[in-house]
Amino acid sequence: MPLLTRIRGPRDLDRLSLEQLDQLADEIRTFLVDAVSKTGGHLGPNLGVVELTIALHRVFESPKDRILWDTGHQSYVHKLLTGRQDFSKLKMKGGLSGYPSQAESEHDVIENSHASTVLGWADGLAKANEVLERDDHVVAVIGDGALTGGMAWEALNNIADAKDRPLVIVVNDNERSYAPTIGGLANHLATLRTTDGYERFLARGKDLLERTPVVGKPLYETLHGAKKGLKDFIAPQGMFEDLGLKYVGPIDGHDIEALESALARAKRFGGPVIVHCLTEKGRGYQPALQDEADRFHAVGRIHPDTGLPIASSGADWTSVFGEEMVKLGKERKDVVAITAAMLQPVGLDKFAKAFPSRVYDVGIAEQHAAVSAAGLATGGLHPVFAVYATFLNRAFDQVLMDVALHKCGVTFVLDRAGVTGTDGASHNGMWDMSILQVVPGLRLAAPRDADQVRAQLREAVEVTDAPTVVRFSKGAVGPAVPAVGRIGGMDVLREPGTDTPDVLLVSVGALAPMCLEIAGLLDRQGISTTVVDPRWVKPVDEAMAPLAERHRVVVTVEDNSRVGGVGSAVAQALRDAGVDVPLRDFGIPPRFLDHASRKEVMAEIGLTAPDIARQVTGLVSRFDGRFDQAHASAEPARD
Repeated sequence: MPLLTRIRGPRDLDRLSLEQLDQLADEIRTFLVDAVSKTGGHLGPNLGVVELTIALHRVFESPKDRILWDTGHQSYVHKLLTGRQDFSKLKMKGGLSGYPSQAESEHDVIENSHASTVLGWADGLAKANEVLERDDHVVAVIGDGALTGGMAWEALNNIADAKDRPLVIVVNDNERSYAPTIGGLANHLATLRTTDGYERFLARGKDLLERTPVVGKPLYETLHGAKKGLKDFIAPQGMFEDLGLKYVGPIDGHDIEALESALARAKRFGGPVIVHCLTEKGRGYQPALQDEADRFHAVGRIHPDTGLPIASSGADWTSVFGEEMVKLGKERKDVVAITAAMLQPVGLDKFAKAFPSRVYDVGIAEQHAAVSAAGLATGGLHPVFAVYATFLNRAFDQVLMDVALHKCGVTFVLDRAGVTGTDGASHNGMWDMSILQVVPGLRLAAPRDADQVRAQLREAVEVTDAPTVVRFSKGAVGPAVPAVGRIGGMDVLREPGTDTPDVLLVSVGALAPMCLEIAGLLDRQGISTTVVDPRWVKPVDEAMAPLAERHRVVVTVEDNSRVGGVGSAVAQALRDAGVDVPLRDFGIPPRFLDHASRKEVMAEIGLTAPDIARQVTGLVSRFDGRFDQAHASAEPARD
């Protein structure tokens, strides 16, 4: 009987021998490759933390002791050891989340899928334990990639301030986030990897010196007193200890016995401790180890033996952007690119290969990226900062106060905009068009197809006196959606065929095909519809108000929150222009969306062609009813 099937909770690990634990680790890796290859998910990071997770759950007593993960994509092994072994619907509707989930288990404390936040959580939980006089332990597991984020260091500064407040910080150091970790911190950790730890040196020296008559103990104490200088000479972990943090390591992150020993010492210490563990992303699975790009950080459905994808979905939005960036780079030497530790996922890998000196990977530091972009623009360049839409939230103040206030020509390219689905609530890019509406001077483009990605990216980088934004969806890009005309700066996608049209349908971005489907459904109900794509949704085109005035109803459809989104902006523009036309906005409701496929999420929130057409038909019918009733009441009475 496999050992894994006998694990129903963390305490089931206690009765296993070291030999059995090694067997369990092998079984877990086999399970992960088999399960994730069927569903897709974060494979490489979890293969790298198998022994570390086992050791954590043997030394600490979850859920009494809080084990926090940063980021949560390395929590699959944690799920397995806490009784969740049905991975058949991983990241699917009704199945396990790809991140920790409070709804799934009492062992999941935070639903952490945005990096660099866990140390702030841990600091707060440790303070709560202190105030409430609890003896619970707090353990924060953070990757070396997440340590490149400024929030992590803000938290470390506060954690180190309390020398007697217990808190264990486990640095899972695999030299990577998505891609290899970069920057000064990465170089420092690399130095630690290649030198013998002070603690091991001192332990060996203590045993020898304490056996030496007369001079042994005084010499050891002198040596221990010279700890700072000696430690910097042997292993320069002084960076952490200068903050007042006890440092243990580096530890082989695949040696369960060594891990347990280090974690047990950290648990007993009674203050903040960093346990530095060296792990190998993708360990035990040769296709992942051979993947230089990201060690199978995240995969779709793959063949488990080869690691090759089972099916290709064709060209996607990201690759269209990446190819156009290379063309722009050849034409304009002032165009440079910025990424926040996601060179390949945002499509900048080809640009980096063609122009290696014009790409800046700043690590998981979106705030710094935005401010640095402002500096690049002020220095005479045009930076393009490519980032997931959900991660731009973190840099809002910098977009507002550093880029926009200073009228810097910076282009932000937002990948994975709108409903992304399977990665869950934190990864839907559903806030950007609301948040950015308040930024003075900012211009925001929502391309509907690949041709428009290329065209609007080029339009964006021509702007030198304000921030520009180009946002697009996740996954395969569909066929081109041709325009049949142009009104102002807006593309007309469908003309109504009458001089007195009923509905002006404002289509935003990738929802153009759906909006054309809506128009077709309305047409069958005798409702004439004009469909326009604003292309640039901020600011609202000046031609929008006079166009709306020629229709009876205005309908906006966007894959963004309805609160403060494009629909709200269009409504305000109509009010400002004195155009009193009923408007109905369709978009994402103001709530966090559970993980499911994009199609399932869209259906659940009513953002489908039949749902919208049905509601618009009802709206027009009610409008007609009120009109007919008012007309009848205005007619003179007859004898």
